[in-house]
Amino acid sequence: MNIYVCVKHVPDSAATITVEGKTGINEKITFLVNPYDEHALTEAGRIKRSMPDIEVIAVCLGKASAENTLRSAMAMGADRSILIETDRTLDSIFTARALAAAIRSDGQPWFIITGKESIDNEGMQTHFRLAQNLSLPVATNVVKVDVNGDSMTVECEREAGTIDIFRMAAPCVIGAGKGLNNPIYPTFPDIVKSRKKDIKKISLPELAIQTPAAGMVVEALTPAEEQRFRTALTGSAAEVAAQIVDILKNEAKVI
Repeated sequence: MNIYVCVKHVPDSAATITVEGKTGINEKITFLVNPYDEHALTEAGRIKRSMPDIEVIAVCLGKASAENTLRSAMAMGADRSILIETDRTLDSIFTARALAAAIRSDGQPWFIITGKESIDNEGMQTHFRLAQNLSLPVATNVVKVDVNGDSMTVECEREAGTIDIFRMAAPCVIGAGKGLNNPIYPTFPDIVKSRKKDIKKISLPELAIQTPAAGMVVEALTPAEEQRFRTALTGSAAEVAAQIVDILKNEAKVI
């Protein structure tokens, strides 16, 4: 049985992002596995340890440099991986179609797991669109998975800590939340072994994906700039305290 883990190659959140042109960034920074996808990989590994006949396959859509992210995914436990190579920046609609096509061409999924969102776009759409393309049930922000033969019970965290519990027939799609587990990071031997594992590379045109009627295009990227203004507060301690309260209430609007 196959577990497909869809991962994304994203910039390190600690990196300094520099916008180039209207819609590009300087990519001479560190890229890594999307943090939410680390929870997905860890959960796939946990299930595989209890069911030895499972094969875990990591799938990624991205540039050739995304191979590094797939090596990391295999160091975290994926048995092999698939890289759909493209230099294009694609929205979640097309991305879901590409991932679905690659999975269909590779084999029959037992279930598909990915992060509930990516830290770069934060669209929270891909796993829903992937499920729709494959005509599968889907659950998001999953914080617990119990496998019961050909079905699984999942707990999904909602706002204010409310938990929804669903029983889902396999195959299905799961969007992993942070509460699902604590990611297990690879050891040095794991990293060495990952270099010998197979990455199947597919060019995007090979999948012959029909262009969706709808689509999203990034028109421009603008750096977020913080503007700070200094204000001198004078007077007695009581007067200064009153001025601080006024600023927090009427300007910062935090009280």
